[in-house]
Amino acid sequence: MRKTIKVVCLLEQFDIGFVILTWNSERYIRKCIESIFLLRDLHVVICVVDNGSSDQTVQILEDLRRRSIPLSMELDIICLEENRGTTISRNIGIKKILSRIKNLCILDSDTIINKKAVLDMLQVLHGDEKNGIIGPKMETSGGVEQQSGRNIPSIKLKLLKVLPVKSLRRRGEEMERIADIHEDVAPVGYLMSACWFMRADFVRENGLLDEKIFYAPEDVEYCLRAWRNGYRVLLDRRVKIVHEWQRLSRKKFISKHNWEHIKGLFYLYNKYGLWFSKEKYDRLIQ
Repeated sequence: MRKTIKVVCLLEQFDIGFVILTWNSERYIRKCIESIFLLRDLHVVICVVDNGSSDQTVQILEDLRRRSIPLSMELDIICLEENRGTTISRNIGIKKILSRIKNLCILDSDTIINKKAVLDMLQVLHGDEKNGIIGPKMETSGGVEQQSGRNIPSIKLKLLKVLPVKSLRRRGEEMERIADIHEDVAPVGYLMSACWFMRADFVRENGLLDEKIFYAPEDVEYCLRAWRNGYRVLLDRRVKIVHEWQRLSRKKFISKHNWEHIKGLFYLYNKYGLWFSKEKYDRLIQ
């Protein structure tokens, strides 16, 4: 009897809710959802919030819900009439499922997860109550690795990264790169929000995403808030997932995405007083 109770408690600890945004994601969303379907022995709730797609995204999701979903899972689909960005849309999904789950995963639609990565990260997350957010290494299906965990960005760094000059963007990316990480699980300034795992109680304490940011840098803001509230942001270098990384802000220099990104940067640096120094936040990351 004790063994049975222990197994049940362990599985309950690994109950997961996934919040996924889609926007014309027909190329990616089937593989993303099907990779979650492989977590068959866990209780999983998937909430997809569609930001007004004009392609076959919603039809693909409806087909998956009708034909393929395992019995242990739920798939909710919320369709918005227009693109409402990353924070408002994700918050709609979070509020929809947060009371029904023990763990939350914010996941991009162009990712493919795996069971080892999920379980290994959740074990770390539950190993210490001060572990707030954890994410994996990420690479494209072609094997190109991404900077999943990064330094807190200075204003100079962020401006370099949005300029339409490759050499300057590369310089900004190098400034953001964390050098000499040796630990398997290491603290980082912030994680790309393509794949975050968090406990539901942490989300309730840390709050929802800041809706004054439309598109980016919502990931920097939320991780800074976690550090400020006494939680760790961790990169788990033992595991990796596939992330095709569409990088919408890079496709055109003058675009709605870049304009919203710049507005978000101004808001972030005002909110946290980062215009001239980020030293007080760097000291938190130990």
